[in-house]
Amino acid sequence: MNEEEFVLSLKEHGIDLNDIQIKQFSRYYDLLVEWNEKMNLTAITDKPSVYLKHFYDSISAAFFYDFTEQKSICDVGAGAGFPSIPLKICFPNIDVTIVDSLNKRIGFLTVLAEDLQLKNVNFVHSRAEEFGQTAKYREKFDVVTARAVARLSVLAELCIPLVKKGGIFISMKGAAADDELKDANNAIKILGASVKEEYSFTLPVENSERKLIIFNKDKESPKRYPRKPGVPNKSPIQ
Repeated sequence: MNEEEFVLSLKEHGIDLNDIQIKQFSRYYDLLVEWNEKMNLTAITDKPSVYLKHFYDSISAAFFYDFTEQKSICDVGAGAGFPSIPLKICFPNIDVTIVDSLNKRIGFLTVLAEDLQLKNVNFVHSRAEEFGQTAKYREKFDVVTARAVARLSVLAELCIPLVKKGGIFISMKGAAADDELKDANNAIKILGASVKEEYSFTLPVENSERKLIIFNKDKESPKRYPRKPGVPNKSPIQ
């Protein structure tokens, strides 16, 4: 997917990028490749693949959920900024907080945000388990997103406690989403959430399967979750 195809594909979904936004994505790509030579941000570095598998794929969440209103969004384990930074470029009104356990990635994201002149972005170096137990952030966000971080049974424990009551958790998954959802059903219920909507689609060009699952936060999460770092991954909620 080249830059022109990227712009046209988004336009088909009602997202009309202006010249500044198009330049921001181009600069994002340049910085991603530049920093990737110093540290491992992504295995995908050729321009068409970055535009398709990182930028377009990240923005696909907006095909099914309205980001045009001002909302507080937390992106858990965003790595090189996906999906929240592409969404922020498209929807400058959203307030973004990214939490990541690797300080080098936070360093990259800080430089990226400054270079792209993004406002209302906040980067936190922390394990997601500890972040979710911090009063400043716990149950404070309208929307929590996660893309390719962990299995849903683990991800639910890291993300749902961050969502305010009445907010949503958006999980961006691939072909294994249905099996992961079955495994995670009880954990999602325990954590105070429920499935609101599910959307299946294919990524253009390569036609790989994608699934977006949107969860409602129905009630407060039990205070014991998330558990200590490493525990959710070793022993997911049954």
